[in-house]
Amino acid sequence: MDTLFHGMAEHWTVWFVTVVLIIAAVIDGAILKVPNWLTFPFILCGWVHWTLQSGIHGFGFSLLGTFVGMMLLLVLRNVGGMGGGDVKLLAGVGAWLGAIVTLWAFAATAIVGGVMALFMILASGQWHKHYAMAHQILHEWKTVRSPSKLSKIARERKPTMKLLPYGIPMAIGSIAYFAIAGMLV
Repeated sequence: MDTLFHGMAEHWTVWFVTVVLIIAAVIDGAILKVPNWLTFPFILCGWVHWTLQSGIHGFGFSLLGTFVGMMLLLVLRNVGGMGGGDVKLLAGVGAWLGAIVTLWAFAATAIVGGVMALFMILASGQWHKHYAMAHQILHEWKTVRSPSKLSKIARERKPTMKLLPYGIPMAIGSIAYFAIAGMLV
């Protein structure tokens, strides 16, 4: 027990990010949205923390992490495949934990998200429908050259789809990575 408390104190930033990810996952699961009141302060506090901790170098570390986290999901968001709250949530992870940890957390998140999506498809019993929709989306990405048009098409299709609140796989994948990497103890 003493080791756990020592680990929590030593790695408090990772524990803080873990708590924020859990809160975001619960909210996203309930309302299919990660709210700005959570993500914006999350990002800004990361910048402030690292600036106070290490000056301009700390701010640069945090800003680069924010940029990496944002860019990893921004393309999907711009074509309607992801919500803006998910993008800001990963940017917040970057603001607190930096670019490298964010890249690894993203990789774990993508694996968990893929597995969850696969289970959702199999559970629905409509894998033919999902296969056809995936084929249609890939065709649209190849042929429609305007991100705003792709986003509009995705918004129109959204009511017909069963959505995966991405805050959930982001929390599971990131926290699993933190645990495997020994960042929680």
